[in-house]
Amino acid sequence: IISGVNALTLTPALCAILLKPHQPPQIGEGGMRGFFARFNQGYDRFASAYGKVIRRTSLNRWGTAGGLVLFMAMAWGLTKMLPSGFIPTEDQGTIYVNVTMPNGSTLERTEEGMDDIDQVVLSLDAVESVSALSGFSLMTEGVGASFGMSTVNLKPWNERSERVDDIVTTLENSTSHIKEAEIQFIPPPPVPGFGNASGFELRLLDKTGTGDMQRLSEVTEDILVQLRNRPEIKEAFTSFNASFPQFLIHVDQDAAAQKGVTVDGALSNLQALVGSTYATNFIRYGEMYRVMVQAAPEYREEPADVLRLKVKNSSGEMVPYSAFASIEKVYGPEQLTRYNMYLSALLSGEAAKGFSSGDAVRAIDEVMAEHLPRGYVHDYSGITREEILSGNQVVIIFAICLLFVYLLLAAQYESFLLPLPVLLSLPVGIAGAMGMLWLMGLENNIYAQVSMIMLIGLLGKNAILIIEFALLKQKQGRTVTVAAVEGSVARLRPILMTSFAFVAGLVPLMLASGAGAIGNQTIGSAAAGGMLLGTVMGIVVIPGLFVIFSGIEARYRRKKWSKTRTGAYV
Repeated sequence: IISGVNALTLTPALCAILLKPHQPPQIGEGGMRGFFARFNQGYDRFASAYGKVIRRTSLNRWGTAGGLVLFMAMAWGLTKMLPSGFIPTEDQGTIYVNVTMPNGSTLERTEEGMDDIDQVVLSLDAVESVSALSGFSLMTEGVGASFGMSTVNLKPWNERSERVDDIVTTLENSTSHIKEAEIQFIPPPPVPGFGNASGFELRLLDKTGTGDMQRLSEVTEDILVQLRNRPEIKEAFTSFNASFPQFLIHVDQDAAAQKGVTVDGALSNLQALVGSTYATNFIRYGEMYRVMVQAAPEYREEPADVLRLKVKNSSGEMVPYSAFASIEKVYGPEQLTRYNMYLSALLSGEAAKGFSSGDAVRAIDEVMAEHLPRGYVHDYSGITREEILSGNQVVIIFAICLLFVYLLLAAQYESFLLPLPVLLSLPVGIAGAMGMLWLMGLENNIYAQVSMIMLIGLLGKNAILIIEFALLKQKQGRTVTVAAVEGSVARLRPILMTSFAFVAGLVPLMLASGAGAIGNQTIGSAAAGGMLLGTVMGIVVIPGLFVIFSGIEARYRRKKWSKTRTGAYV
């Protein structure tokens, strides 16, 4: 908006002030004037040669059409070759550590394992600090004695040479000797709030209606084995485990009613005695303290102690739990999760090096279609779900942009055919963008798609400049071919100047490092590659397209004029 207002207001005034009659620089002069004179002389020779090339290519209509088809095929092939993704995982200076100890581990054992991991992490020069939390699962956000997590804060980017992927690989190798714990080192999610870590995230849903946790655990483990065998998957894991040792309390409701005890009151009282509950606050010495109610440790050391605890009935009498309850030792999951109202198991993981998130999703779908039993389905969550839902949105956005440009140009040229050379020149830029991404080892993600939308305007501007001047020359009496050649030569200098200046400005993005490096490299490489190839080849293709569609329009108008004069086509 600012540049548009400036171009329509300040630029004409500055041109009137600065563009005054002057003596052009001569070849024999020294200094910058002599350099400009030699540069202009070289440019004139280049423009003359360019005009000859355009004159030949404009007359060869089949060659122009064939070249356009070739670039379209190249763009399509490179799109298929490039790995696809959504939002790349950036180096955010943080690594999450998810730890799962053996089933039934105490909190003290989990803390010892976390201390061993922290010592290994702190031994790396790139690590600044570590914050550990035992008893909490990073992936499920659930509480359990066998869970643990750490947040590893790395040093600033200018104080370390390793990227987060290299540090993760080093940590995985350095902690491989800790056999008793399952450890995952995961960068944060690319978008906060979409999952708890980077990589893919999916849910295995049990739609059988049986509620069999052991069967769900078996299916989950079988799927994990199959996923780990795929080359696209670097790591796959789950926090769902139906083998945690537990005690199940059976309450005889009839016996409890006979004793004057309500089930709700009994369980609430048991929660307070065994697990503690908040009661009130009190103030002493100017400080506020919380009062927590809980049975003394010696009364809750063994599972059998639960049955010796007592609860007050409706008559005010103390009734032992053994009068209406019993305890059974069972195995089950640490916590139950539901997804879309179905029992589910959360599976997480990362794509292998050299593969994108899109490749990982396709591998997951293939594994699920082949190995998932009847009654079980999978669904994606977190950032993976957003990636899948946004798959067709890119096509819609491109279609809207192209339609918008086409309608504007059709109104400007008062023709439905002349805007087509502008739009048909875009595949050249897309081929350049995809080729540069392939050379840089990047993927086709949301940043690349933003760049290609931007190329619609930038490359369209070059085509509009050529066609606008060609139409002006045609109105002055030139033939279509001569008008195309003169229009292209007249606008060659501003097209090359603006395009190459734009490409030069993108070089720092292509070479970016540190925070947001992958996003900067992707958007810079796609825009630079598309602009470079789109400009170099566009100035050759666009005049030929103008000649083709101008000839079609001229023939159409002659037929229309003949019909108006004679009442029939001639």
